[in-house]
Amino acid sequence: MSSTLTRPVAPAGPVRTGGLGRRTRILALPEARWAAAALLLFLAALPVQLLGAPWWTWGPLYALTYVTGGWEPGWEGLKALREKTLDVDLLMVVAALGAAAIGQVLDGALLIVIFATSGALEAFATARTADSVRGLLDLAPAKATRLGEAGAEEAVPTEELTVGDVILVRPGERVGADGRVLDGASEVDQATITGEPLPVTKEPGDEVFAGTLNGTGALRVTVERDPSDSVIARIVAMVEEASGTKAPTQLFIEKVEQRYSIGMVAATVALFAVPLAFGAALQPTLLRAMTFMIVASPCAVVLATMPPLLSAIANAGRHGVLIKSAVVMERLGLIDAVALDKTGTLTEGTPRVTDIRPLVSSGLTEDALLTLAAAAEHPSEHPLARAVAEAARTRGLALPPVADFTSAPGTGVTATVDGRKVAVGSPARLLGVRTGEAGAAAELAVKLEEDGRTAALVVLDGTPVGVLGIADRLRTDARSTVARLARLTGGTPVLVTGDNPRAAARLAAEVGIDDVRAGLLPQDKVHAVRTMESAGRKVLVVGDGVNDAPALAAAHTGIAMGRAGSDLALETADAVVVRDELATVPTAVALSRRCRRLVVQNLVIAAVFITGLVVWDLAGTLPLPLGVAGHEGSTVIVGLNGLRLLRDAAWTRAERDH
Repeated sequence: MSSTLTRPVAPAGPVRTGGLGRRTRILALPEARWAAAALLLFLAALPVQLLGAPWWTWGPLYALTYVTGGWEPGWEGLKALREKTLDVDLLMVVAALGAAAIGQVLDGALLIVIFATSGALEAFATARTADSVRGLLDLAPAKATRLGEAGAEEAVPTEELTVGDVILVRPGERVGADGRVLDGASEVDQATITGEPLPVTKEPGDEVFAGTLNGTGALRVTVERDPSDSVIARIVAMVEEASGTKAPTQLFIEKVEQRYSIGMVAATVALFAVPLAFGAALQPTLLRAMTFMIVASPCAVVLATMPPLLSAIANAGRHGVLIKSAVVMERLGLIDAVALDKTGTLTEGTPRVTDIRPLVSSGLTEDALLTLAAAAEHPSEHPLARAVAEAARTRGLALPPVADFTSAPGTGVTATVDGRKVAVGSPARLLGVRTGEAGAAAELAVKLEEDGRTAALVVLDGTPVGVLGIADRLRTDARSTVARLARLTGGTPVLVTGDNPRAAARLAAEVGIDDVRAGLLPQDKVHAVRTMESAGRKVLVVGDGVNDAPALAAAHTGIAMGRAGSDLALETADAVVVRDELATVPTAVALSRRCRRLVVQNLVIAAVFITGLVVWDLAGTLPLPLGVAGHEGSTVIVGLNGLRLLRDAAWTRAERDH
């Protein structure tokens, strides 16, 4: 079945192109609005206080800061108390109020703002992930053309399709349901499902998936799966399930949150109530208990943890790696196994001409052969055609005018170039009896395909004149990245890809990977990740496509390549390589490990200060100003220590690790 160069056929029904218009804006979230209000009030009060204005000018502003930023975590903490759980957010609110009660209003307000902002960012990340999961369903068209018994066409919603229905998929439309081709031939872009970089030729008997994009041919497809059980629908379900069932990870300090919080509250109450029971005076007893609550509060411990993590996040961001939260930064350093996608991750994701092989008998130079092929391919929208045309542009070749252009799905294109008929396409389809030039061209094509290239035969006036080799180019830093990840984790990464086994094996050999799992659908990638994690491994998955999203969600940590990454992969992943530099992945892992070491240092410093001040308060008489100074001093020390990770030198040292 062939088609001439015509205006694209309009789809039978509207094709939804994504949920970008329905993305949640950050200020649409109440948590974000309350946090913004608290921050603005704090910024309004701070300069007024520092300029020495009367308390009544800045005091109400700080009070409103406490209310706007603290009421929600405080309320959530009270609800947690009903469930017999002591939430650290409630303790932060109590500590902030305690600081205000003894005159440290600024410190308490700052603590409130930090916690409100953190909660808003977490809510925003959750909302965006939900948006992207809903938007994934928009890959499938809203309607499909169902064929009746007499061949009558009927546009119906895709959700009304049933197993056994026959649908017509016109050129340029998305396939409406998972099924099998009954009639027709076309090239279908199914990168959203399998991650394959090039469209796949589909003929009668071949399977097609809902949401994949049809090329220039028309297909009649019999529906084999209910729309609710399509591969796209299962990807949505897997992402939601993995996101919902992944055990919530806590920061290091939060692992001891309950015991520490309960112990501190109990000690504060005891320090106040017991002396009173034995007749102690109210005011000094209250002062001692308040001092104890301030010096024993977890503020210093929290700040001992957060500045290194936030500094590492900021440093990584400056170098093109977006780490979505402090939890992710901590988790990243724990990984001990890596699973890498192929297309768009280890490779650039864009086909390029790698070989130009004119036949000796043709008398053509490389530039002459490429000029003929590029001129014939220029009107085509096929990715291979774009690769050939781009190669000609790169060499600065002038393309002659073209007439009588036609394309045949699965075969190639034909056109008249300077009065001569040129055909470019599949060697298997264009070659007849393989003798003479045809035999030499066939040998060239086989050799290129054995090397992992896609071969495109060029035929001039019915005679083969050369072969082009086209491949998805390996990233320049792929081999070194694989080697660094292997040294960091103690084991070679695993290649998980939907591409064919031969192409996957060739690329794996180039980068030094010996564990190759090819031809995988999204659910197969999830199974591979969960198999690794069931063996006790903490798996990092690096990918870029919709088909990688379930594995990114199921993994201990997921990183998406940002330049060509799908919306769903970018939202589902825990981190995004914004500049598309693969080499930054092992550097981010190494930086996370340095950050964890610095967190431990800070916790030791904070523990020494807190222990010393608490012992002083219990064994002697710790003056309140000195207690506050010691508490704030420890906070300043650990804060400055954590800020060391903001320096570029920290990233440079992480690059040199392993």
